[in-house]
Amino acid sequence: MNEDQKQHIITLLESDKRLDGRKPLDYRKPVKVEPGFTSTAEGSAKVTIGETEVMAGVKMEVGTPYPDRPGEGTIICGAELLPLSNPEFESGPPGIQAIELARIVDRGIRESKTIEFKKLCIKEGEQVWLILIDVVTLNDAGNLFDASALAAYAALQNATYPKFDGEKLDYKESSGKKIELTNIPLSVTVCKIGNKFIVDPTTDEEKAIDARLTVATLEDGTLCAMQKGGDVPLTPEDISEMVDIATEKGKELRQALK
Repeated sequence: MNEDQKQHIITLLESDKRLDGRKPLDYRKPVKVEPGFTSTAEGSAKVTIGETEVMAGVKMEVGTPYPDRPGEGTIICGAELLPLSNPEFESGPPGIQAIELARIVDRGIRESKTIEFKKLCIKEGEQVWLILIDVVTLNDAGNLFDASALAAYAALQNATYPKFDGEKLDYKESSGKKIELTNIPLSVTVCKIGNKFIVDPTTDEEKAIDARLTVATLEDGTLCAMQKGGDVPLTPEDISEMVDIATEKGKELRQALK
């Protein structure tokens, strides 16, 4: 983005306006969650935020536990940025953007302790459940971080274990058992452009961002995880204000999830 375009965005923000007419701390509409979006996974969900569309799927495998955690299963998150969702995305192995997106989704779920990994143990030291969470972008119109985290959690809520008799997995038949989830972690990304903070950036606004902070919180406001992005450093005061914004805006996303 050239400097004139960025300055135009900053000038609008000084008047509490954005390119699309929103206030700085407004999410685009609709914010919509569609659980059970596909029947080919153990759990799935599609999330729409404005024109941004993301799908998450949950698959379950039985595997061997890590040697240092013989009584625990785990989660594995991946993200695929489809070229059809944004002409700047390319086919091939995951790039830096996809890796960071998967890491943010993983960290919010993992650090919130929403899944007790010990309950994923089938036989200590031998068999555990591995929960694979895959995020796929359908249309990137900005703010993939929040949409992906919301879709991943909605897919976990929707998931049921496949039938397993101790030796063979039957993916065609569900056991009817849900994943036990103890918390609802949701992520909100707060972006700094100039001296102003915004949420739910569009792709044009993302090019003007100086710094961003993705904050995962629980229902009671407990802070679970943070991920900083952008080239400009943040002051302690910036971080404190961004966490407060994320905590408050997370309440809106929870309404869509419920």
